[in-house]
Amino acid sequence: MVPDDEGGGLMRADLLFDPVDGLDEALAAVDAFDAALVAGLLRPQPGQAAGVVELADAVAGTPLAARVAEAADKTVAGAAGEDHFVALAAARAALLGSVHDALTARVTEAVGRPVAEEAAPGGAGGADHAANLLAAARSWLSDLARAGWQGIDHELVGGGAPVVSAMLPDPALRRQATLLDGFAAELAASCPGATLERIPVRRWADLWSRALLLTLPGATGAPSADTATGRLLPLGIDVQEHTTAVQAQVHAVFEPSDGGAPRLVRAAASAPKPDTVVGAGLWQLLRPHLSLLTAVSEGRAMDLDAMPVTAEGDLIWDDARARTGEPADSLATARVALPTAAAAATAPLDRHPARIAVPVLLEGYEAEQDDDGVAFRIAGHRLPVDTDRIPAAGPLTAEAVAASGACIALLRWDAGEFHVQPLAVERIVRKKAVAVHAGAWAGGTTDKAGVRAEKAATGAVDALRERAGRLLRK
Repeated sequence: MVPDDEGGGLMRADLLFDPVDGLDEALAAVDAFDAALVAGLLRPQPGQAAGVVELADAVAGTPLAARVAEAADKTVAGAAGEDHFVALAAARAALLGSVHDALTARVTEAVGRPVAEEAAPGGAGGADHAANLLAAARSWLSDLARAGWQGIDHELVGGGAPVVSAMLPDPALRRQATLLDGFAAELAASCPGATLERIPVRRWADLWSRALLLTLPGATGAPSADTATGRLLPLGIDVQEHTTAVQAQVHAVFEPSDGGAPRLVRAAASAPKPDTVVGAGLWQLLRPHLSLLTAVSEGRAMDLDAMPVTAEGDLIWDDARARTGEPADSLATARVALPTAAAAATAPLDRHPARIAVPVLLEGYEAEQDDDGVAFRIAGHRLPVDTDRIPAAGPLTAEAVAASGACIALLRWDAGEFHVQPLAVERIVRKKAVAVHAGAWAGGTTDKAGVRAEKAATGAVDALRERAGRLLRK
């Protein structure tokens, strides 16, 4: 592990392996409710009813207590309406938010970095004309809860399609529409639910509850924003791919030009995609939306001029406010700038343990690879490495991670333990330190494997663009 006096992203790795008080109890209440959603809440059986009551009991000492207790009573009686399902979703989100906060506090103590003060939420967003669409979305989500995952069929799942189609053209509803679209696609691919051998219980409950809360007035209000002028030093790229969409999120350290304290920020580009575009073809969909991808690929900083940035540390990217700067090695950034970079507070609706993604630098570990996968041996503990999150659209591999001696990673939490997702590693090749980055092909590459992958993807992407152009011309 990196000693305190030598910098580095993790200072007290041993803290990551200590139990967190109350965490198991909160997750048990969430799991009990999630299990009730499997068979549906139209006529809950005693086991399902107990799960709903357990969720209500878990928030009994909070401001949600009365509304959730009423919702639980109505649900147990088989008479729950949309407002009751919203209350149950809010209770579930509150419990997972408490888990997020407890884990984040533990991570903050372990990494020893400052945390920015939480900003006041932005004003309510959305337009009155969209109220009917949001209500339609709530109605569909309520029908899903009544049927349960075992009761879904193509007719029920298809009921969400008109809502998504009506929402997508409205930029103010794009966030909800994308979530609903992806959720509906997953459910449709699993129909009929009665034949499923395995149900992703936690994931579908997460998507359902989040989608339901995002349909509430003001839930996606415009975030409070400031501007950022200074130097942006990229750390790495996290690629999140779904059948219908892809996102590349650049994690970076921002150094203000006025000499203020550095802080952690993110910049993201998203694009819809067909399931035929995979691997390196993803970059062709994303590059037009984010010039930063090229800078990351070339190992350069970017100079920002009044770039909008939210209180949560998300840059609202505008190419006109950025220009490519001097060379900037991400590992050097992680060693020098990362230890003092303040992390932004997390917005209330984003407080979920799955959203924890803290950039860290790991050095001095022993990498090991066995039947359980790759892991780093740190401070006498085994820290799992999630190599499944390494994108196929880059040169980083599990083998390179296993042979590394330094790693920039995102510290995450899942299935009851912390693990790391590599963004870049450093290994010794012929007595020289060589860096391998997950996002090395983001802006294009001369790497032979990358060139072949790009060439294979170009035909599919060009055909899709041409087809889209013909449709728009009609």
